[in-house]
Amino acid sequence: MILADAVRTSAGVEAAFDLADYYPIFLFLAFLILFVLGTLFASQLFHALGLKPYKPTPVKLMPYESGMDPVGSARMQFDVKFYLIAILFLVFDVELLFLYPWATVAYSDATDASWKAAFGRVVFWEVLVFIASLGVGYVYAWRKGVFRWR
Repeated sequence: MILADAVRTSAGVEAAFDLADYYPIFLFLAFLILFVLGTLFASQLFHALGLKPYKPTPVKLMPYESGMDPVGSARMQFDVKFYLIAILFLVFDVELLFLYPWATVAYSDATDASWKAAFGRVVFWEVLVFIASLGVGYVYAWRKGVFRWR
């Protein structure tokens, strides 16, 4: 039996798209935009009416970062080791994200048994090769002295 508001697809009969299902999201988005614009408008209004205290002094106008007074140029050079460690962190962190979907699918009870039978061992060995390549990269960076801060 096909419903009047249903669509036949290759996966079977599905409910047709209904924009009314998304009204709460649009309502929340409208509220969010109005709140942000209202806050910005109120802030500017309080400043224009003199209700917001503001006394610019040399100390208040001085740049301040990390609890230290600015000394020297803001364009000072950083050591390359800082960038190497940052890049290695990003590489290992992003590559680790590839393991989460595999672990979720491989060890979930909701996973289809036919998928596990067909791809379970192949994907397991692929993940082991992936982890081994991560280990080789880590040892290479360690041997090159990237983690030694001088």
